[in-house]
Amino acid sequence: MNIPNRLSLLRIILIPFTMLFMLPVRIYGFEPAAWNSFITEHGMLVAAAIFIIASLTDFFDGQIARRCNLITDLGKFLDSLADKMLVIAVLIAFVALGRISPWLLAIIVLREFMVTGIRLVASKEGVVMAAKMIGKIKTVTQMIAIIYLMFEPTIMRFTGDDYYASFTEPCAVSVIGDVLFYICVIMTIISGLDYLIKNRSYLKE
Repeated sequence: MNIPNRLSLLRIILIPFTMLFMLPVRIYGFEPAAWNSFITEHGMLVAAAIFIIASLTDFFDGQIARRCNLITDLGKFLDSLADKMLVIAVLIAFVALGRISPWLLAIIVLREFMVTGIRLVASKEGVVMAAKMIGKIKTVTQMIAIIYLMFEPTIMRFTGDDYYASFTEPCAVSVIGDVLFYICVIMTIISGLDYLIKNRSYLKE
C-alpha cells in the first residue's frame, strides 16, 4: 500500500479518537467523573487538534499522489470514504451534544448516500470517480465549520458566554458557528445537485 493510501487509512483510524474526546462517557450508568470533567473542560480542544491532523492528511495524500504519480482506484475510493466518515462521525457527535440540528446532518448524510450510489452504478461500467473540485470545496467548508465549532467552548471562555446555554440563547460566537455550518450545508446541497446532473447518464436505465 502506497503512502497516500496509508494517509487515508490514518484519517479513518483517527475518527474514534476524535469522538472519544468530544463526548463524555456514559455506558449503562457508568460515568467516570474525572474523565468526563476533563472532556467537558478540555476535551474539545484535544478533539480539534486530532481533527486538524486528520484534515491535513486529506491535503497531503492528494499532493503526494499527484506529484509521485501514485493515483490509484483504491486511493480514489479511500480518499473519498475517509472524508465522508470523518465529517459524518464528528457531526453525529455534535448532534449528540445538542449543538447542531439532526435535520441538517440528515441532509449531509443523504447527499453522501446519493453520491455513493451514483459511484456504485458508475463502477459497474468500469468508471472509478475521483472527487470533483466542487466536492473538494464542499469538504473544505465542512472542515472549516467543524474546526470553528470545536473551538467554540474555548472562545466562549474568553468572551464569558456559556457554551451549553448558547444552544438555546445564541450569542455572537455561536451565531458565527451557525453561519459557517449553514454555508457548508448549502455547499453540500449544491455539490450534490452538481454531481447528480453531471452524472445523470448513469441513471437513465
